Amino acid sequence: MTDPANTLRSLIFDVDSATNKATLSVLDQLRLPDETMYTKIVNVQDAWDAIRSMRIRGAPLIAVVAVLGLAVDLSSNELTIGELDLISGIDEVKAFVTTKMEYLKTSRPTAVNLFNAMDELKSFIDDDAIKTREEVVSAIVQHAYLMLERDVSDNKAIGSHGADDLLSRHVHPEGVRVVTICNTGSLATAGWGTALGVARELQRRGKLRSIAALETRPYNQGSRLTAYEIMQEQMPNPILLCDSMAASYLKSKGADVCVVGADRVCANGDTANKIGTFQLSIIAKEMGVEFFVASPFTTLDVELESGDMIEIEERPDGEMLESSGAPKGMKCWNPAFDVTPAKYISGIITEKGVLKPSADGTFDVKGFVSMHS
Repeated sequence: MTDPANTLRSLIFDVDSATNKATLSVLDQLRLPDETMYTKIVNVQDAWDAIRSMRIRGAPLIAVVAVLGLAVDLSSNELTIGELDLISGIDEVKAFVTTKMEYLKTSRPTAVNLFNAMDELKSFIDDDAIKTREEVVSAIVQHAYLMLERDVSDNKAIGSHGADDLLSRHVHPEGVRVVTICNTGSLATAGWGTALGVARELQRRGKLRSIAALETRPYNQGSRLTAYEIMQEQMPNPILLCDSMAASYLKSKGADVCVVGADRVCANGDTANKIGTFQLSIIAKEMGVEFFVASPFTTLDVELESGDMIEIEERPDGEMLESSGAPKGMKCWNPAFDVTPAKYISGIITEKGVLKPSADGTFDVKGFVSMHS
């Protein structure tokens, strides 16, 4: 099995120990799988552009790149350093940084991880113990490192919890047959992955029987990125499917579980994820196939009662037209996400454990968050 740390690095982050200046390069995922190219991020505008243009994507990675981009901007960007030199009071410094954080939040609206990361970071720098500009910048750089380490460890815990749960029921000697959508692996995170991380852990234990990836139109994250990761990892019995093939595949070939990622999970369990997830959940339910969401604890948003309250990002027509072969000028509806109702979800896998529905079929996400916070 190929080491994902060596072949699937979504970003390269470093801090000079002598100067505390940070540098960041991100893998341009729009060029995969044909070309591996890293792009330097030198300020928050670069980070915003990389997120907005989907050169980097995946809810966990979006949050990480936003924090790392801010750390680079404040510690290494001469223009920003010059602006800070003109600010005298600590309150003004913190306000200056907060403005940049609020700007980063506007890059993509649906994934809650970005908002949680910025809010967590703000709580650190608002601490009265931080009294100088140098302490503000140092705190942000240190928190960036923490986020990187925590994301990888959380993802491995998600994989472990998911594998444990699935193997408690699926006992075929060759293991579990998995279906997934979009890309939720190392390329969507700081490393290892969420939903694909569950498959990776099953493979590590010798219990991944097969893996099927939906292409995930119109951006083809499944065919460009997940298929690339599957091949790099040499996962057993891989297959790529058009999105419209899911029902026929489950009926004729069979699967044990669909495992998908999430950009936001509401208090009732409704889950926003890449467009196409909702229809896959309906098909899985009809076919008697389990359907699990795998996502970090930070994706659980108890402030929103249901999926009806989630803001769904809509992308430009051109993104669909360019990949579809449709005539120029054709009008498109191009939502980036859809919402899967909780009734179609078998469980929510996080680094804290697996949340299952209660006897009446409902999810107590608030109780789960309260228990583990």
